[in-house]
Amino acid sequence: METQTQFFRDTWVEIDLDNLFKNVKQIKEHTPKDIAIFAVVKANAYGHGDVQTAMTALEAGVHGLAVAFLDEALSLRRKGIEAPILVLGATRPKDVKLAAEHHISLTVFQEEWLKEAEKYLSASDLLQLHIKCDTGMGRIGVRSIEELKSIERYIENQPIFQFEGLFTHFATADELDTSYLEKQYSIFKEMMASLEKLPKYIHSSNSAAALMHKKTHFNAIRIGIAMYGLSPSMEIKNKLPVQLSQVFSLHSRLVHAKELLAGDKVSYGATYESEETEWIGTLPIGYADGWIRKLQGQEVLVNGKRCPIVGRICMDQCMIKLPEKVATGTKVTLIGRQGDNVISMDEVAAKLETINYEIPCIITNRVPRIYIRNGELIEVSNKLLSSSGLTPR
Repeated sequence: METQTQFFRDTWVEIDLDNLFKNVKQIKEHTPKDIAIFAVVKANAYGHGDVQTAMTALEAGVHGLAVAFLDEALSLRRKGIEAPILVLGATRPKDVKLAAEHHISLTVFQEEWLKEAEKYLSASDLLQLHIKCDTGMGRIGVRSIEELKSIERYIENQPIFQFEGLFTHFATADELDTSYLEKQYSIFKEMMASLEKLPKYIHSSNSAAALMHKKTHFNAIRIGIAMYGLSPSMEIKNKLPVQLSQVFSLHSRLVHAKELLAGDKVSYGATYESEETEWIGTLPIGYADGWIRKLQGQEVLVNGKRCPIVGRICMDQCMIKLPEKVATGTKVTLIGRQGDNVISMDEVAAKLETINYEIPCIITNRVPRIYIRNGELIEVSNKLLSSSGLTPR
């Protein structure tokens, strides 16, 4: 599949919006109709592209969006997104007026924060708030019923604040051992029961809990990693009730191929030495793109065949061992499918001894993202996005 592009290097990411749409639809079908789904598009939608992901998820039927920071929420508003947006992380009190003006919901977990935020709001403002409960994750959140009730009273007594939601986050929902999840769930239920009045949204489920533990749904869920076609963990991958399709793939092109003789060496430190006559190809991707040095030895796909990365990965380039002479310009897949062969996100994560979440996030913005919709590649521009039917709701 080829397209005209507006970038000038032979390395790019493809985002399959058809797969994203399908993943959301499947999750939505698995979720009771009266439960609101918030699509988590923080960190530039886990490296997939915030606005493109958000619009596709909204078109597939999610209720709202969740981000980590106010900057991310404001970026979506500037790009025309009008759906509900919740900031899951901490926001500085002095910035709350911006959130109120743009109808962005914020997270609160300290009464002192409310008192400080109040100074920056006028009588005509209305700031929607979700109280975060720390039931065992150990990040941010209210840890006691007394503290929760005090914050609830403060919000209810101030007309510039609206108590919109209550939530927590599970630390082990992606594990088969549910004992710690049960403990967190029980604590959250107790905290919820202590409130004088329940807010509009009650949510605790991330992707793993939403797919594996229906009792944790309450009336809203947050879908992150599963929306992108990835399992929350390898432990539950084969037990998920939906079939997910990976959205992100990474590609490059061969910019040079040379024949080395036995004893010739490759890259910094001369760590790789040819044992016989062989063909070595060069790809224009390196650790400055997030394709880090620890991926030495990882395989890529050339004409459907697996080829190892040899020698140390450089800042902007890396080298691969080819099975035979291959023409320059040949497409190379670092993550994704060629024919019957696949390099999955999970495989790359295993090589780096990390989780699949991290892989698309570390592929830097220096690598262009192009978007596939209805089987066609589209450029990343407002004009082309709107003409492709991707319009904000």
